[in-house]
Amino acid sequence: MSTAALRAGALRAPLGRLHEVADGVHAFLQPPGGWCLSNAGAIVGPDGPVLVDTAATRSRAEALRAAAEGLGRGPVRTVINTHSHGDHVFGNCVFDPSATIIAHELTGPEMTAVGMGLQSLWPDVEWGELTLRPPTVTFARSMTLLLGDRPVELHHVGPAHSTGDVVVWVPDARVLFTGDVALPGCTPFCLMGSVRGSLAALDRLRAFGAETVVGGHGEVSGPEVFDETERYLRRILDLARDGVAAGISPLQTARSHGLGDFGGLLDPERLVGNLHRAYLEIERPELPLGAEMDVPGVFGEMVEFNGGRLPDCLA
Repeated sequence: MSTAALRAGALRAPLGRLHEVADGVHAFLQPPGGWCLSNAGAIVGPDGPVLVDTAATRSRAEALRAAAEGLGRGPVRTVINTHSHGDHVFGNCVFDPSATIIAHELTGPEMTAVGMGLQSLWPDVEWGELTLRPPTVTFARSMTLLLGDRPVELHHVGPAHSTGDVVVWVPDARVLFTGDVALPGCTPFCLMGSVRGSLAALDRLRAFGAETVVGGHGEVSGPEVFDETERYLRRILDLARDGVAAGISPLQTARSHGLGDFGGLLDPERLVGNLHRAYLEIERPELPLGAEMDVPGVFGEMVEFNGGRLPDCLA
């Protein structure tokens, strides 16, 4: 069913399912991939599947758990969170309390600070019974897990989409899970991270030599998604420079220039949030990348740009 049909019928998107993208490496996809319809991963190991992210709602996390444990290798004992946002971590609580939750060292504090706030944006979503479960193991730069003789590498590449972005690289399969640093078919989003940091992160992602890319939302792709993402972000920087020079606001800039060649991407209202982040990086270059912003206020402008209504969330 198309996104338009789901929207018109006020329906939820179907629960996700696993797709094997390489031997023992699975992507859990939730089409069409917009707000809160995040992807996840399951990497088969001798001690059970290792998961990459855990979905936004109780029912979606339970579907992920059932699919992963249905691979026949036992229960999920290890979960990796690519970043702190609720649509990737709310499902942590569905897994056994003894399961290890691994993330970057910034992820836990960010989760605690924001709490379950994402739910307030879309109160009609059937979130289910959820409790916040922060990571139990953290790292600063990189970490390698051994699944039998298969290494699985975790690398911090933020600030990009957020400050604590982690990518998961499976070298022997040439598969890269990017979290929300790359979003095939969806509009990039840097409001809580960095536009310039995202461009630097894309260079690092290219260097892995991935053949298969599983983004945090959207379709499975190849490395071409890095070039598409860069093209979008370069336009954001160009528009922001023009807007700053003209003395107009990010919202005015978005309205003046529109979506350009990127109108076909999901969640185009993110243009406004991305421009706010780019403006800050241009006007306040002394600030660290990923510096805090008025996220609720900017989100209100995104709603205004979206015709005064909240963006669609089909979770």
